[in-house]
Amino acid sequence: MDYKIRRTGRRLAAEGAVLAFYRDDMVLKDGSSAVWDFVHHKKGGAAVVPVLPDGRILLVRQYRPSVEREMLELPAGAKDSENENPEAAAARELLEETGYAAGKMTFLCRVKSAPAWCDEETTVCLAEELTKISGQHLDAAEEIRAEAHPLRELLDMIFRGEMEDAKTVAGITAYAAMKNRA
Repeated sequence: MDYKIRRTGRRLAAEGAVLAFYRDDMVLKDGSSAVWDFVHHKKGGAAVVPVLPDGRILLVRQYRPSVEREMLELPAGAKDSENENPEAAAARELLEETGYAAGKMTFLCRVKSAPAWCDEETTVCLAEELTKISGQHLDAAEEIRAEAHPLRELLDMIFRGEMEDAKTVAGITAYAAMKNRA
């Protein structure tokens, strides 16, 4: 398709350790101009669907200041660098947030959380053959409680609108679809 909307310029507005905020000069299809916000995620992220030997899925509950409440999410985090292997990052986050290590890690899906204004990409992996090898190794800014739930319960939470985190919804539904195909 030949798109008429195009970017004619980009200005850095602010920059942090993980995110860069830009103002994009745009020309719209009617020829008018607009300024759009764009957020660049410098590293990308990794998340993991950890399946315990009994079939329950291990998630983490933590307070998220941006939405001012607790969220139930897959263990996840930013990659250490843009070039870090996402499966290695997922394994690291699993260990840090839950104390579990995976004997088997498999790619499930890739999620662009908000492509209208942000290029963040999260790779979601399936972690199986879990072994508890330590306690949590949390950063100073993390307060996380690990909890396990049956897949059916998590799917019900998704379909009732109670689970809203994009990577978690995508990871759990991708895992459910994979199980149904097997």
